[in-house]
Amino acid sequence: MKNRIWIVCLACLWLVNNGVFSQEVSPRSVFSLNEGWECRPITTVSKKALFTPVTIPHTWNTSYSEGTILYDRKMMVYQRPLEITNAMKGKRLFLYFEGVNSAAQVFLNHRTIGEHLGGYTAFCFEITDQVKEGENLLEVWASNAYRTDILPISGDFNICGGIHRPCHLIVTGQDCISPLFYASPGVFIHQENISEKEAGIRVETHLSLKNKKEGLKLKTTVTDADNKVVANSETAVTDSIVKQPMLVNRPVLWDGKKNPYLYTVTVELYDGNQLKDRMVQRTGFRYFSADHEKGFFLNGKYLNLYGFCRHEDAKGKGSALLPEDYKMDMELIKESGATAMRLAHYPHAEPMYDLSDENGIILWTEIPMCGPGGQAFTGLVDTEGFKENARLAVKELVYQKFNHPSICFWGICNEILVSDGKKFVEYDDPIPFIKELNGLYKSIDASRLTALATCVDQSYYLGSSDLIAWNKYFGWYKDAAPSASKFFDDCKNTSKGIPVGVSEYGGGASVNHHQWPLAMEDRADSHFHPEEAQTFCHEGNWESFAKRPYLWAKFIWVFADFPSYMRQEGEVDGYNDKGLVTQDRKIKKDAFYFYKANWNLEPMVYITSRRFVKRDNPLTDIKVFTNLKEATLYINDEKIGTMKPDEMKRVIWKDIKLNEGRNTIRVEGKNGRGFLSDSCEWYYIGK
Repeated sequence: MKNRIWIVCLACLWLVNNGVFSQEVSPRSVFSLNEGWECRPITTVSKKALFTPVTIPHTWNTSYSEGTILYDRKMMVYQRPLEITNAMKGKRLFLYFEGVNSAAQVFLNHRTIGEHLGGYTAFCFEITDQVKEGENLLEVWASNAYRTDILPISGDFNICGGIHRPCHLIVTGQDCISPLFYASPGVFIHQENISEKEAGIRVETHLSLKNKKEGLKLKTTVTDADNKVVANSETAVTDSIVKQPMLVNRPVLWDGKKNPYLYTVTVELYDGNQLKDRMVQRTGFRYFSADHEKGFFLNGKYLNLYGFCRHEDAKGKGSALLPEDYKMDMELIKESGATAMRLAHYPHAEPMYDLSDENGIILWTEIPMCGPGGQAFTGLVDTEGFKENARLAVKELVYQKFNHPSICFWGICNEILVSDGKKFVEYDDPIPFIKELNGLYKSIDASRLTALATCVDQSYYLGSSDLIAWNKYFGWYKDAAPSASKFFDDCKNTSKGIPVGVSEYGGGASVNHHQWPLAMEDRADSHFHPEEAQTFCHEGNWESFAKRPYLWAKFIWVFADFPSYMRQEGEVDGYNDKGLVTQDRKIKKDAFYFYKANWNLEPMVYITSRRFVKRDNPLTDIKVFTNLKEATLYINDEKIGTMKPDEMKRVIWKDIKLNEGRNTIRVEGKNGRGFLSDSCEWYYIGK
């Protein structure tokens, strides 16, 4: 018995020494650099001037200058110590910034490391030869000043300056999977032939090799949600780019909200049996298409795409969001029942893509080439500096987000106007460059569809992208919401076979503004934005869109209220109040519940105009959104009547007379064996 144990021990020792049973802990380490920063304006040149301690993510644009709708567009100097330990000796060191708005100059020990133009994509610099053991001074000059060589030039939102996304120090061995290739993961999972029977993929890995020699190999493993290996490949490294085709039999498809199934792809670089680096990526296998007549299809089945346009903004934080902010937004998006989201008008931070992957939300994501619509100035300048920054934005967006299955649409531009000889005559012709960017997208990733958003005659843009979409605000800017039916039917009939969608629609609302009877009018420049008008606008639009499955997507403008310096309307200047939730996410407006009733199968009942508490008209309609079979109305516990909802999930009791003083409004409906109810209080104060 003792001899057997001794033999087993010797065998195990041999296996360990030969790397077979090595723990294979990746030599790559990632250290957060979010703490320990301080900043001050660059205009403060005195060495004795005080710095302000800050934590990344950070922006100096969380609010307007007092009494104005102006905000600082300037340069700020950030600095912090960077400690290089003895354990990092012989390693390679990389600074990785997830986003600095809008231009960043990076220095180490007062010497230039590099520059990055563009605030919404990541960038990475190697600093191996620029640091010393011990304490180093890391300095970043961040500027959000206007520049024509940085996108966006203009737009209906504020550009928050600063290191507004996290930053890291990456430590690797001499040979590694490259973090320098457009600050991407260095691993790209090409989906080339996906079906219910098999998933044909090609994993492309970019390496950065300091010690090119024989014996390097790349091991790539695909595991399912139960951590079971479903495919693997081992390839000798002969070049800095390694391509590994693989086949997954009978894959579980990523199927949107129905089943957002994710696989894990692990890529490992070995020197013999010694692990040199490891990169792990998640992805989901799916195929999709858009049809001019029938709309969007995921995995061969029709999927009705509807949801929100979303900006990166939170009250008191600007675009310097924290993990809980992304999670809160995703929970609200899920509550509404949305199936899709348009990330406007720039690449968003990584957590929102991860959450969309995990929750099955289809994404349209775009570069910051956006115009101001009907406002002054243009969104495109026909200069090489502008064009080069746009090309860079495309490459960084695609390479950095390549593996996210939620992304189905790459966005080229938003409201870049064409001179038509009538209304718009002063702009550079954007069409040739839009077509160039479309070709660039396709050259990098032919598997996804390209899209653009227009607010003017689509005929100029046809052929510039796979899909066309409209920013059209029926019911808000003069035209009544029912006009949307004829408009989009006409667009479909004249789009030359290109699928047509809705990239923006909606209207503004203050939760403190109310009106009954409702007088619909052009409210674009009004400071009175009653909540009831927004709801009416959305009801009319959705009634048209719901009957038109050929619309490949329908995106509400906008998910949440947000600051925009160009807005002088609504309750507060400097804010776009078209959100369906307030900027602080504390109040969901009436229109939010309209969509929840129509999109979310979870039983619900909701009384509209609930915040219209003090009333001077005794007669009113009482409108309820519900997906129950019927609802019963009570006023001060007196039963008024029972009604069934219409096809838009509305129940409306007409011309209900309120009692003078307090009126307790209650609505209830049967839900299985129980009841759901909602209530509020209104006061008729008389005249």
